[in-house]
Amino acid sequence: MIHNNRLSLSLVHKIQLSMLLVVMLCIVPVLIYIQLPWTQAIIILILSMVLTMLLAAFVCAPVKQGLDALELGLQNFKDREFSNQLAYQSDDQLGQLCALYNQTAEQLRKEKQWIYQRELMLDKVLESAPQALLLVNSSEVVVFSNLSARSLLLSASRLEGLNLAQAIEPTSAELKQAISTGQDGLFNMLNEQEEVQTWHLATGQFLLNNQRHKLYIFKQLTRELNRQEVIVWKKVIRIISHELNNSLGPMSSMLHSGKILTKGLDEPRLLRVFSTIEERIKHLTEFVQGYGKFAKLPQPKLAIIDWHQLVDELAQQWQFESDITLCAQPCFADNTQLQQLLINLLKNAHESGSDADKVSLRIEAHDQGVMISVTDEGQGMNEQVMANALVPFYSTKSSGSGLGLALCREIVEAHHGYLSLHNIEQAKTGLLVKVFIPNNISSAS
Repeated sequence: MIHNNRLSLSLVHKIQLSMLLVVMLCIVPVLIYIQLPWTQAIIILILSMVLTMLLAAFVCAPVKQGLDALELGLQNFKDREFSNQLAYQSDDQLGQLCALYNQTAEQLRKEKQWIYQRELMLDKVLESAPQALLLVNSSEVVVFSNLSARSLLLSASRLEGLNLAQAIEPTSAELKQAISTGQDGLFNMLNEQEEVQTWHLATGQFLLNNQRHKLYIFKQLTRELNRQEVIVWKKVIRIISHELNNSLGPMSSMLHSGKILTKGLDEPRLLRVFSTIEERIKHLTEFVQGYGKFAKLPQPKLAIIDWHQLVDELAQQWQFESDITLCAQPCFADNTQLQQLLINLLKNAHESGSDADKVSLRIEAHDQGVMISVTDEGQGMNEQVMANALVPFYSTKSSGSGLGLALCREIVEAHHGYLSLHNIEQAKTGLLVKVFIPNNISSAS
């Protein structure tokens, strides 16, 4: 940018004219008094004016230089450039003013650098935030979107510069409706695994660079709602288990005492009664213990998983076809919990009505973890069963506890992964269960 210096030139002219006027007021009376010839008087007057102008230029040069530098520096302030320093260092008021300018420029430069570093940190935090953030201006143009927002809007590239309607075009109708409505609240939508997920939308209005902007914040609540639901179920199970154990203990003791008291009696019906009571007590005890595994699931003890050894151990209990495709990247998980998870899934596959040789277990390595797939050719699940399959106590089996898949989901989510159920579309029947286990290396370390 070219900055003019009209102000400094005007001040220099005033100083020069003032000095010239003073000289003329002093010399003219002297020339009149000594009565020199007019030609000599004019020559002396002209020489005096020239010398005065040269002297004025010499005197005003530093002042002009300092004012030019100060004006240029202030223009740089206007352009938010604070790195330049003024070289004028004379011991006068102008020099003090330039020194004050240099101190101010240094302080502003440090504050600008601090703000820049803070903006970098804020940008890093917002970019990696789990919430999806979308900022649009008054013209409905996206000016900021983080990684979660691009994932939510199914975009592989940045959204900045796109119109909001264009940015949300690939998304679901539910998400479009939530954004177009622009009101805070909950809404449901299907994810890539065709599962219903609950989201919360919060909006806010901001004035940035004298222009109104609107911020959309999307928060995934499905996992949190599931966690709260599981907490409630666990509390109910603990209460029921406590009450049952309080009754089963005395009943078992009284049964033992009854057997001792009637040991000498030859009454077959009494033995059948005792045998039936003992069998039911044992069944209830196992029932309570099974629910206790769900209610008191410990935190995973992460260690490197030997998938081939794990599959060999599972093959000793259930028949299935296995396909393992792994890479050098290790997977950290709780071996005991992972084995219990796969036992439950293989057990369900065998109980689905599928032939044993049609049950398969596939383990694939991904960039961020391991995908486990269990498939069968059983009856599959209708829409109602699919919606409630992961809910504790829900079971379609007459003797089922309704905790198998719920326990599987609890184990997977304890490893920060996810579990999903899918009917196999290529076949008329069959179910596909997908389990993703992240590497969890940071947690293990």
